[in-house]
Amino acid sequence: MILYKRFWLFLGFLSLASSSFSQIFPSKVYPQGYFRNPLAVPISLAGNFGELRPNHYHMGLDLKTQQRENLPVYAAAEGYISRIKVEPAGFGRAIYIDHPNGFTTVYCHLNNFTPKLEAYLKEQQYMQESWRVFLAIPSGLFPVNKGDFIAYSGNTGGSQGPHTHFEIRSTAGDVNFNPMLFGFNIPDNTKPAFLRLAIYDRNKSTYEQAPRIVPVKRTAGDFVTTLPIISVSSSRVSFAITGYDTHSGSSNLNGIYEAVLYDDDSAVIGFQMDAISYESTRYLNAHIDYRTKATGGPYLQHLSQLPGYVNSIYTNFMGDGIIDLSDGGVHAIRIRIRDAYGNTSALSCRIQYNGVLSSVTTPAGKLFHPLMLDVWESENCEFYIGEKCLYDAAHIKHLVSVSASAQVVSDVHTIGETYIPLQDSITIRIRPTIPVEGERAAKVVMQRVSGAKTDVQKVEWQGEWAAAKFRDFGRFQLVVDESAPVIVPIGFRNGSVLSTSSRIAFTVKDNLVKFKNVRALLDGEWLRFNNDKGRTFIYQFDEKCPRGAHTLFISAEDEAGNTGTGTYSFTR
Repeated sequence: MILYKRFWLFLGFLSLASSSFSQIFPSKVYPQGYFRNPLAVPISLAGNFGELRPNHYHMGLDLKTQQRENLPVYAAAEGYISRIKVEPAGFGRAIYIDHPNGFTTVYCHLNNFTPKLEAYLKEQQYMQESWRVFLAIPSGLFPVNKGDFIAYSGNTGGSQGPHTHFEIRSTAGDVNFNPMLFGFNIPDNTKPAFLRLAIYDRNKSTYEQAPRIVPVKRTAGDFVTTLPIISVSSSRVSFAITGYDTHSGSSNLNGIYEAVLYDDDSAVIGFQMDAISYESTRYLNAHIDYRTKATGGPYLQHLSQLPGYVNSIYTNFMGDGIIDLSDGGVHAIRIRIRDAYGNTSALSCRIQYNGVLSSVTTPAGKLFHPLMLDVWESENCEFYIGEKCLYDAAHIKHLVSVSASAQVVSDVHTIGETYIPLQDSITIRIRPTIPVEGERAAKVVMQRVSGAKTDVQKVEWQGEWAAAKFRDFGRFQLVVDESAPVIVPIGFRNGSVLSTSSRIAFTVKDNLVKFKNVRALLDGEWLRFNNDKGRTFIYQFDEKCPRGAHTLFISAEDEAGNTGTGTYSFTR
């Protein structure tokens, strides 16, 4: 009788119009038509708001620039330029405009600014003796009207190809809003689509299982699973999906705006990509199945809220997304996804607990929980996991091995698994197995290794323990680093004649890869070298280097405090 009743509920549920689902979230009002397209070409998206990226949500729109650079970029509305940023990664070269309606627009990966703004930037960089800057600008200095030219599009910073990244934020709180909710003219009559469904046994940690992937297919209406009834060996399950969205005339597979999970005819949980702050963007790692992605699989977006996801994008209508199947009945599951323009698709399936619990093997290591401070201790290693580090409970194991490197003065401590993500840094303390004192102790760094990736941090000595913080698990060891970075000139050497050259360039190499505080002095005065994308340091000859003989001094420091220098005479 229970099965019969649920079956008819399921059929009735399928007949509901998609418009009824859209009312479940509270309505929000955004100014329509206030902001214009910041480009002179029609908007075509290479990426949308909330799209899934490594360790962060995408916080704006990526506007295509016809696969080229130097398209004019215009102010989206009246206001004033309040900040400009220059950095090797991230935004590259960016402009922030504050508007009188309480919003700020941000334009990123730019090339040259307007001549006056470019001159102001250069003056400030020389005053601060830093190419990398984030400048707050007085409100009356650079006012703009809607449609004023502000810069040329580019490919600077973390950009992987020419485009303009565009954001709309609240000026007061720096919360980013989905620009597609502000009435831009982006033709869109295409529905989002499902690629796969994943099911999790929620009697286990999400990091201690591989999900069951269920194939889906498109029907005349929406999407269904290929199995009529999915039989599971767990009384508590949750779901995740892979989905994508496009817009008219574009083949880019962008992120979905909204998803809601229904159990029979009741909304359980859902999310909207409408407002996210940069303080919360790393919580993407709680929104996705991080283990599957980190081990080479696809993005899977959870339709359940992990306990350590603070201030999440989810709305819990009826629980946290974990479905109780212990009644043994067939549950009609429906997942509805929608884009920002109301185009909707749905995936339907039926699922039933078969009454046979799957075997549970307790993983090695100590069990740590989110929202709790806990510690693991041994003779030569300790690590502390804070309240805001983990998203889900997980067993964190510790293994010890020995390094063959003469630079390493400790055991190698493998802590946790790299497919378990961290929101905040954990503190690791290691006791050396080889005594280090005096100047050698000052050169000790802690190195993290994971496959081909390495990172180093300067240690803080706490008695005989060396402490450092890291935001990922891996293999950790103490290294005495007494090798200074090396300056590598590109296309010139000491005594070069550069009268026909337009620039001078160099790179820096370090034995532990990481270096900082790179400075260049021309005839004793600081010289501005561009370091876009953190690769080559480039100075384009200008009035700061007139014709004649010059001496260039370059220095770079590593994490252990070693300083490498190079002095080069040249004639221009």
